[in-house]
Amino acid sequence: MHGKVSSGRRSPIRLFHLSDIHFGLEDRRALDWAEACIARERPDAVAITGDLTMRARHGEFRAACEWITGLDVPVTVEIGNHDMPYFNLFERFFAPFRRFRAIKRMVDAEIDLERLAIVPLQTATRAQWQRFPWSNGWVTDRALADCLAAIDAHPKDTRILVAAHHPLTERRERDGKLLTINGTKAMEALAGRQVMAVLSGHIHDPFDLTADTAAGPLRMIGAGTLSRRIRSTPPSFNEIVIDGDVLRVEARNLDQVPTPEMQIPDVPENAMPPRGTGEPVSPVGAVPPVDPPVH
Repeated sequence: MHGKVSSGRRSPIRLFHLSDIHFGLEDRRALDWAEACIARERPDAVAITGDLTMRARHGEFRAACEWITGLDVPVTVEIGNHDMPYFNLFERFFAPFRRFRAIKRMVDAEIDLERLAIVPLQTATRAQWQRFPWSNGWVTDRALADCLAAIDAHPKDTRILVAAHHPLTERRERDGKLLTINGTKAMEALAGRQVMAVLSGHIHDPFDLTADTAAGPLRMIGAGTLSRRIRSTPPSFNEIVIDGDVLRVEARNLDQVPTPEMQIPDVPENAMPPRGTGEPVSPVGAVPPVDPPVH
């Protein structure tokens, strides 16, 4: 039950938004808990917004794909920067998605529910000539055009969620540092189409923010991580409930931390520890000095 489906259920619609699982540094306890929640509660769909693996190794992909295919609900998967081959540059440039083949039907898959569609927007790229490393976001003209065409193909009364890996914030506010190339252009285009929200990951802490664009406001919802690469919050996923035109978010976590304390107040530069001076940290504030070692 993956990909493009028709729910047939009445509102409210319930989605689970997962991100940054990072097999290779996964948190097994958190994964088992999330899997049990999905099996028991059976959300209408699951959106996974990238970084399934830590180093895009074959064994990491096998474990990630096995876990994802065991989720017996509709699933859409976005590609994260950690999912691009790290060590095989030929494969990175000429066959970057080969290791997704076990879940090919779920990758960049649109999910159609009752007057609600989850539409993909690819933000991870093979390379970024103007900066290195290639971990930040880039909304290419083709990726944005594909996303907008998919949105425009739906009836006007369809509620739209866009799923991407990187938050679309283009510049860090305090110093103007570049985060996601063409993010401003993408946000304006999505706001102009009255997208309900953009779902993303990448920074390992949840957030629920509204960006002001030239075309109007755009809601941006970020999921935390289910890995051991925690930042200022414990492992978590978002439960999203859409009831008519109202969207509610709960950052569910094993530590029972309330959602307002889980959500950070701004989008930081990246997911590298520790958060620097001036970077957003949630009230939980458990920022590790370094990541666990990757073997």
